[in-house]
Amino acid sequence: METFSCQLRLHFRIQTSTELGYKEILLLTSGLSVVTLAAVLSNLEMEMDEITQSFKPLTELVPLGLVIVVLAITFCPFNIIYRTNRFFFITSLWHTVFAPLYSITFPDFFLADQLASQVQLLRILEFYVCYYGFGDFKRRSNTCSQSDVYQILFILVAVVPYWFRFLQCVRRVCEQKEYGQATNALKYLSTILAVITRTIYVQKRGPSMRIIAASSSAVATIFNTYWDIVKDWGLLCRDSKNPWLRDRLILSNKSVYVVAMVLNVILRLAWMQTVLDFHEAPALHRSTVTFVFASLEIIRRGIWNFFRLENEHLNNVGQFRAFKSVPLPFSYEDGDKEL
Repeated sequence: METFSCQLRLHFRIQTSTELGYKEILLLTSGLSVVTLAAVLSNLEMEMDEITQSFKPLTELVPLGLVIVVLAITFCPFNIIYRTNRFFFITSLWHTVFAPLYSITFPDFFLADQLASQVQLLRILEFYVCYYGFGDFKRRSNTCSQSDVYQILFILVAVVPYWFRFLQCVRRVCEQKEYGQATNALKYLSTILAVITRTIYVQKRGPSMRIIAASSSAVATIFNTYWDIVKDWGLLCRDSKNPWLRDRLILSNKSVYVVAMVLNVILRLAWMQTVLDFHEAPALHRSTVTFVFASLEIIRRGIWNFFRLENEHLNNVGQFRAFKSVPLPFSYEDGDKEL
């Protein structure tokens, strides 16, 4: 596992002196969770307290304040709160947004894959722009959904992460001659089509649109599930010495891989609930169902991350780009300093 960790530093171009350990990650995530919880409790307190009930517009600004705090921490130029790691994230995000203009490295397409699981978050940010930008928060009313521009942007925002990955795949085909990425690009095109048709169906309804949305979603789900398990994880190898897995495994317990594949299929199917109208259940509010399935997608992506990185590491070992037992004198660029 130590060699695996070392290989991950290579993939992400992380310096040993600046990488975040589990303690730093736990501290950072716990701190952000505390700030988020404080904002939620403050909002509820201001809603319930008779003294502050008259300051309703101010109460509505609490969620916006939370977003501003998170963005301020992320883009803070001062050498605090892990500046090197934040700038590394910003650089990868920049390369992702302008994918055709930069050579694609592992951190760039790995980050784009994470964004593909954050569609609901991006839609919430769009709602914030509308809600606060056009003054709805002062009236405590939501007129965003009545705007045709908002409805169009609602579709485009969901498509953007997949479009980034599509452009990255095209760049890799043209630059690195990885022709397998052409099939990967088609996968993201199928996902874009599914997202568009599914969103239009939710907005317009109708039996014809439902059939189109269900069909495109089914094709995209099958395509993505196959790619996750076979291409990204390298599993389901028929001739493997580990039946239906792969020859080399990092985890000794093979059942973990089987469970991961089953969970991936189940969680991949979960997002089709918007097409199959599961959200019409009277006991569940539509926003609640959206939150639940968005959370399930984050869990699925977390599982995907581990096995994707494991497969990348083993592929590099197999292609003699790293060694399992002998540490390499890796070089990192930090100005004129080499480690």
